[in-house]
Amino acid sequence: MLNRKNGRILRIVSERPGAQEVIVDVEGSEARAVNYPALVGTVEVGDEVVLNTTAVELALGTGGDHFVICDLSRPPGVAERSPGHIMKLRYTPLQAAVLSVEEDESPHREQIQEFESLDRMPVICAELHSQIAPAAAALKALTNYRAKVAYVMTDGAALPIGFSRLVAELKEKGVIDTTVTCGQAFGGDIEAINLYTALIAAKQVAEADAAIVCQGPGNAGTDSKYGFSGIEQGEAINACNILGGTPIAIVRMSFADRRERHHGVSHHTLTVLNEIALAPALIALPDLPEEKARTVARGLAPALSKVGHQVRTLDGGPGLAELARKDVRVTTMGRSIEEDREFFLAASAAGVLAAELLGKAG
Repeated sequence: MLNRKNGRILRIVSERPGAQEVIVDVEGSEARAVNYPALVGTVEVGDEVVLNTTAVELALGTGGDHFVICDLSRPPGVAERSPGHIMKLRYTPLQAAVLSVEEDESPHREQIQEFESLDRMPVICAELHSQIAPAAAALKALTNYRAKVAYVMTDGAALPIGFSRLVAELKEKGVIDTTVTCGQAFGGDIEAINLYTALIAAKQVAEADAAIVCQGPGNAGTDSKYGFSGIEQGEAINACNILGGTPIAIVRMSFADRRERHHGVSHHTLTVLNEIALAPALIALPDLPEEKARTVARGLAPALSKVGHQVRTLDGGPGLAELARKDVRVTTMGRSIEEDREFFLAASAAGVLAAELLGKAG
């Protein structure tokens, strides 16, 4: 069962497309909560609400907020009917209809039907949500913001794209142009039923020059070989190959993570490249000091022979410099760029490689 408590809205902390962050009074104590207007409606100060308190009571990090289930201060009613018929959060009490790009009613249906190929479009395949920022920033900076970038958010982690402060900021600052949410994820500029049609929509509807595929915030992981939600990075590589794109894999690396399985090259990356990706990808690596470069090379070696992945080493600096110029602050596992520089350099290198491919194509 859900852990539920009643609360009262005390303050609206912030609002962005798809989400409100609020302070609620719960049994005499103040707590943070998130409301999704697309599901509950917009809440106001003083409203009595029902909260899902499960994550807080489990002391989770990412996702460790209360979430508004319903607003008791608003009378029951009938919402404006959605023009679409595809349900997201299917068969849950909060299921909602969206207009998906594949539907007959979609104004973009014909563009989806006309699709033939991604035409080698660069598709950056990431594992962790924090990787999208340096990758997109590098790509934008090196193309002088001429390249159009679409972010395809899968349903591997957070389902509402509105939960991501990072995506809202990247869109506001022009680092990402269009968002596509697929599977059970929702709230993007474009809704799609699956990853394949999401990539097709990025090409055909958003007219993107490049795409970044990644789960939203809230990666689930264990110390088991296959037990992590970012394993879908390999599935993104496969989908990109099937559709005629050029997959670029971001290597998850760190010299700050104290966990042995994530030191140097993460075991997540090795599983993805060696066992899940059934077709080749370009693997972007950043320039590193000699000793660290050797550690990364040794770590990657077992994953490079199976399907013909190709490694490219590039300067990972442009993405980090652009994030600083745009004043975008991003962390991974609570660590800043300064504290885990190699992690972010690797993501930036993928954006540099995508920009290089676009330059050659142009």
